[in-house]
Amino acid sequence: MNYALIFIGAAVVNNFILTYFLGICPFLGVSTDLKKASGMGFAVIFVMLLASAATWGIYHKILTPYNLQYLQNVAFILVIATLVQFVEMFMKRFIPPLYKGLGIYLPLITTNCAILGVTLFMVLKDFDFIESLFYALGAGSGFLMALLIMAGIRVRLDSADIPAPFRGAGIALITAGCLALIFTGFSGMMK
Repeated sequence: MNYALIFIGAAVVNNFILTYFLGICPFLGVSTDLKKASGMGFAVIFVMLLASAATWGIYHKILTPYNLQYLQNVAFILVIATLVQFVEMFMKRFIPPLYKGLGIYLPLITTNCAILGVTLFMVLKDFDFIESLFYALGAGSGFLMALLIMAGIRVRLDSADIPAPFRGAGIALITAGCLALIFTGFSGMMK
């Protein structure tokens, strides 16, 4: 399979946030500022890549040969939780302002269903190791793209004259819905 198609399919056509609606909590929580959004996006890309590599190996080298596929969800969640702890410790040590800015949303990467979704979808799609990495990179890049688009819009909305009932979460949800409709236009282009 063409790696570019896998990447574009995961990033744009089947965007995890705007098409599958996975990872909405950090999407709405961190997209208030471009710096925080980019930090979260790159952290998610990193965790998605490492989680995909690790879970692909675990699934194909341990679970499948020993007929333990029923343990995949537990194994995948443990791998993701461990990786997020490493990312959190790294950011706390080397990038304290971003660590403080992300706040509660950084540990929430552990329960970010987009990351678990990547690992489960790569098994369902029967990707080989390299395809899994391109899929994870595409999904993470799509996550970053959605965060940056939303953060850019929300920065502009802060200075806009919005009716009182729509301010804050209301306009954020309306904007997210409009973005989801836009990305739905790509559906059917590739699977």
